[in-house]
Amino acid sequence: MSGLEKNWKQKHCNIPNLETIRIEKINNIICFDDSLAEEFKNKIIVEQHNTTNDITISIKDNVVIEKPLQILNVLDKDTEEEKIYTTKIIVGENSQLTIINCDDSISKDERHLIHNVNVEMKSYSCLTFYKMENINNSSSLNTNMVFDVKDNARLSTFCLSLNGGSIKNNLRVNFNDEHSEADLNGLYLMDKEQMIDTQMNVYHYKSNCTSHQLFKGIVDDNAVANFIGHILVDYNAVNTIAMQVNNNILLTDKAKVNTRPFLEIYNDDVQCSHGATIGQLDDNALYYLRTRGISYRNAKMLLMNAFCQSVISKSEITALKESLSDIIQRRLNGDLSDCSSCVFQCKNEGRDIKIDSSKL
Repeated sequence: MSGLEKNWKQKHCNIPNLETIRIEKINNIICFDDSLAEEFKNKIIVEQHNTTNDITISIKDNVVIEKPLQILNVLDKDTEEEKIYTTKIIVGENSQLTIINCDDSISKDERHLIHNVNVEMKSYSCLTFYKMENINNSSSLNTNMVFDVKDNARLSTFCLSLNGGSIKNNLRVNFNDEHSEADLNGLYLMDKEQMIDTQMNVYHYKSNCTSHQLFKGIVDDNAVANFIGHILVDYNAVNTIAMQVNNNILLTDKAKVNTRPFLEIYNDDVQCSHGATIGQLDDNALYYLRTRGISYRNAKMLLMNAFCQSVISKSEITALKESLSDIIQRRLNGDLSDCSSCVFQCKNEGRDIKIDSSKL
């Protein structure tokens, strides 16, 4: 293992109190821990494609992987300016898996990452997929995710965009058989000159399938967020349930959000809805908190955190949920703000964050 790999492993993407199976790509070089591979070799098959260093991860039929599988794509200053990754994931029939996919950059140099994720979910499979995005303000990340879902499968996704100069997320779910479900969630926090584009395409080709979407964003300074949500219900996809919500908060007059939900329905036996909001923090809620002696800045922090928690609270992994809450609170606090009077007393080490009542 190189010095870069050792140093990176010690400092990045370690989730307190959560043990994961780690597959790492540092500067497009794949590293896989043999001790973990030995433990799961009868359940997980990892294939490395030597010409491209892309990977295929196959989960065998009828297995439950209790530890989350953490896939790390990391760009360092020594790499080329642009990298393209492709990850194919096959979840076997009647199998269950959680994946935490992290795209990160550990230098301030300009980098461009394109990540293609193709997922095949077989019958009665269950997948929870977390997409974590944290790159520097000089870099761009373009992620294309396609989920092909077979009968009686259950899919949950969390797309968490916490930092990056330019981020594009294209997610497509294909219901190719009946009686499947998808719960699709997202959160983006943009400031300065950052930009994010989110495009959701959920295609109900077969009957008796359900999809729910909840995407939220906070946009500050001169940042821009674009959201396009397309739901297609085919002619024969009767008894379809498809719901979509996109809520956004603008913190300045110069921040921009463009949202366009779009339903394309070709039969009448459906329950479909969409909703989108763009607004500011609730003045009444701010006033209520101020009357309780809370400063304006801390009142804003509390309301923004509550806005985000409706997405994060849906995670079923306690350790990950706590870690994400910590990261979001730090992100909302801002890189250049003064922490001494903040209502969230974050520790420099560890993840135990509690509200300091003395600041209220």
